[in-house]
Amino acid sequence: MKRDKILLAHGSGGELSRELIEEIIYPIFDNNGGQELLDSAFLALEGGRIAMTTDSYVISPLFFPGGDIGKLAACGTINDLAVCGAIPKFLSVGLIIEEGFPVEDLKKILRSLSDTAANAGVLVVTGDTKVVERGSADKIFINTTGIGIVPEGVSLGPTEISVGDLIIISGTVGDHGMAVLCQREGLSLGGQIASDCAPLSDLAELLVSTGGVSCMRDPTRGGVASVLYELARQSKMTMEILNEAVPIHHAVAAGCSMLGLDPIYLANEGKLLIFARPEKESEIMNVLRNHPLGRAGRVIGRVTSRDDSGKVLVETELGAKRILPVLEGEHLPRIC
Repeated sequence: MKRDKILLAHGSGGELSRELIEEIIYPIFDNNGGQELLDSAFLALEGGRIAMTTDSYVISPLFFPGGDIGKLAACGTINDLAVCGAIPKFLSVGLIIEEGFPVEDLKKILRSLSDTAANAGVLVVTGDTKVVERGSADKIFINTTGIGIVPEGVSLGPTEISVGDLIIISGTVGDHGMAVLCQREGLSLGGQIASDCAPLSDLAELLVSTGGVSCMRDPTRGGVASVLYELARQSKMTMEILNEAVPIHHAVAAGCSMLGLDPIYLANEGKLLIFARPEKESEIMNVLRNHPLGRAGRVIGRVTSRDDSGKVLVETELGAKRILPVLEGEHLPRIC
């Protein structure tokens, strides 16, 4: 394509739209699906139930340590399928691009999305592109919709959580939130913080295969604390976590201390919060320790009792217990 900036006419449906799709977008995803340019993609699926999810990505900045909006748009939707026990298979990609957006940046973002999906064994099979006037959007927004297969016999969710279940996190918390915050605000923590953005489908499938997982979530916006509250209310259980058991990267801890933030509320894009049967603890921890995305995994708490109000308690290192405050308002806007 001759032009180095996106023009409004690239979204007109005419010759420039054809140029953008056929010369920039399609070649990047062609090796993933080999689909013809039709109005719909045709998909072959075998066995099990279908899981489908959709999410939109408006993160600022577009590029950050450990990832970019393209990688995030693939990982976020793949992970939403994986935590439901589904094996992700297909993605659609919807682009809303602001007039004037650099074509080179668009290529980087799409290649990142394509490579991330391919590495997770997921095909990008269809999509859409719209261009809006300068000032009507902030550079680029992406929507991805994912389809996966839930194998026969797999059933995960809040209703499967039982009293006595262990609460396990697959690694350090708050890395993504702190990495994006530092990049956005120009803060330096010695260059030690990168987003944990990663597709979790492989790790999730291994964990589900143990037969000991009752529920999983990826604690993105609002962090571990918000997911715990959501699940406590949905399952009508009281959950207790041990504050000092929650793994935190030392640089994230330092940044939170400096900024007055609690890492348990910061976003993650490559962590699993796992509810597991206690008799399967050894097997599940072995899976985590032998996987590159789970080596820092730890048991951080337990489901202690039934409670219609759904409480989350946190035990301090002195043994005192307090109710974990619910996150109110927007902690870090446009984090994903």
